[in-house]
Amino acid sequence: MTIESASQSLVAEFRSRRTLRTGSLITTIFGDSIAPRGGTVWLGSLIAVMQDFGIGERLVRTSVFRLVQDGWLGAKQIGRRSYYSLTDEGRERFEHATHKIYGEPVSNWDDTWTTVLLTNVEGATKDSVRKELGWLGFGALSTTVFAHPSPDMADVDSALRRLGLEDDLVIMSGRTIRNESAMRRLVQDSWNLADIDERYASFVKRFRPLIAAYGKDANVSPKTAFLVRTLLIQEYRKVLLRDPQLPAALLPADWHGNAAYQLCRNLYLAIYAQADAYLSETMETADGPLPPPSGSFMQRFGGLQ
Repeated sequence: MTIESASQSLVAEFRSRRTLRTGSLITTIFGDSIAPRGGTVWLGSLIAVMQDFGIGERLVRTSVFRLVQDGWLGAKQIGRRSYYSLTDEGRERFEHATHKIYGEPVSNWDDTWTTVLLTNVEGATKDSVRKELGWLGFGALSTTVFAHPSPDMADVDSALRRLGLEDDLVIMSGRTIRNESAMRRLVQDSWNLADIDERYASFVKRFRPLIAAYGKDANVSPKTAFLVRTLLIQEYRKVLLRDPQLPAALLPADWHGNAAYQLCRNLYLAIYAQADAYLSETMETADGPLPPPSGSFMQRFGGLQ
């Protein structure tokens, strides 16, 4: 199987799904391709590339409108053309997701847990905090106590500022001093690791033919590289954002997340440059083609060069 035929099978499988989550795919394209290259794109460019995924203009326009309503994107009209950019909130959320998606798995851990107490928060605000902490990978030990062994505190602080709660939540740290087996059972109860592991295994099975085909034939067209790169990150993101990214010491020995990371990293490194060439050819801003990728882009997956 060549890389082109393997890629066509991947895209055909995606297009055959009964429900295409257009907004989710647009979010992936913005986060993976547009955000590191200025963060703005002409709607016509987006409509054109989405057609290759089997998604028509009407669905694209509807999904972009919803992303605007949800505060992810902002719109600017110049003549008869509409340009969409990340809002400040959208950019902040993308930056957090970028840390998770393209960062290396957590390996070292000092046995310290961070706990957040919601006892000073009431009503609907408490639900918002729970949702935000879940997004950050925290597990619920009770209805008012959330914990994580290695959270990104910069992301926690940013989330609390966004919610206006930086002075209202008690955050503490501590260590397990005995009964580590009981702590492991608590980990299993607080995070559905078995389901996440199955999703990682499915991801590896789906994309392994692509990396195998690339190993035999590295000639991939820019358009194919873009399609594969987008679906690679789309599917990896769907699993990873469910993953609390616990340290290796708290994970099962046969955790498929490690294989998923290596596969995603290797395939991304193999095709990212060709995909970027396609973006330069097809994506427009009000000032012309997308600007070059930012320096931080080249730091993805530990370094793209």
